[in-house]
Amino acid sequence: MKPTEEVKKKRLSKPVRIILKSIAIFIIAIAALLAILSIVNAISNKSEQGKIQAYGQHVSVDGKNMNVLIQGDGEETVVLLPGYGTASPALDFKLLIDELSPFYKVVVVEPFGYGLSDGTEKERSTENIVSEIHEALQQLEIDRYTLMGHSIAGIYGLDYVNKYADEVSAFVGIDSSVPTQPGMDVKFPLKTFAFLEKSGVMRLLKNVSGDPYATLAFDDETKEQMRMISNKNSNNATTLNEMKNISSNFKGAQQLTFPNDLPLIFFIQENNTGVEGWIPLHEGQIKDSIHGKVMTMDGSHYLHHTKFKEIAENFKAFMEEVNEVN
Repeated sequence: MKPTEEVKKKRLSKPVRIILKSIAIFIIAIAALLAILSIVNAISNKSEQGKIQAYGQHVSVDGKNMNVLIQGDGEETVVLLPGYGTASPALDFKLLIDELSPFYKVVVVEPFGYGLSDGTEKERSTENIVSEIHEALQQLEIDRYTLMGHSIAGIYGLDYVNKYADEVSAFVGIDSSVPTQPGMDVKFPLKTFAFLEKSGVMRLLKNVSGDPYATLAFDDETKEQMRMISNKNSNNATTLNEMKNISSNFKGAQQLTFPNDLPLIFFIQENNTGVEGWIPLHEGQIKDSIHGKVMTMDGSHYLHHTKFKEIAENFKAFMEEVNEVN
């Protein structure tokens, strides 16, 4: 006897019901996991907030607090600017600061959204970022200095030295960005980054990916502080807005060049496989410079984490050479 149409439908629907039930269970499990991660993230953030130790000092910029660390009392001043997304610039540069501060007055500016500085709703254009950094230095009555910057500070620094040429005595790039480097026209998934942070998934990924500071020379307390400040600042609204502006900021810098009379030295990665022509790009930036130099080093993008002694020594020697010629 042949099955009726109703029986056939029931037989066919059973596998479908199993699949749908499995999907529903999976969705519920994911939702529960995200809820747990979000709660854990919120509790951890609140707990860590109370353990973060203050450093440096606040200066008022555009009605908000910008954090600045000053170490050393040398006659010449070095102003350090961080790369994009560096959670705590003052701590991230600590190893280099300790090498420079016996000879120089070292000033680390933590832009809005970084370190212990406030966030801001103001657009993260190069113009605004540069103006705010300059205002912080003005508040501190610092008006003559070498600008030393990591990564994207090469873009902001290029604009800075042209706007405030009478204040900047030299520019030093630590694996600094170049306006014409390829791949900077990408559109970043900002909403995805914001979700990963708010949901707690980003904290989970950090925990399972291992300790990025484990093999570095920072003391344990500094490492722990950097981890907590990273959790506090990661993908905040201010730095996400800066990420949104990366493409336009790079494009806007393409018509700029460093003044040919400005002493210029770049410490860059010897083997950067991520950016085509990394060394020639920097050599092109110094080709018309009276005092220009490119030094390659074997290390990661964060050269100041491992080559801090070499950077300090070679910078000091370079400036002595410049001063002798002048």
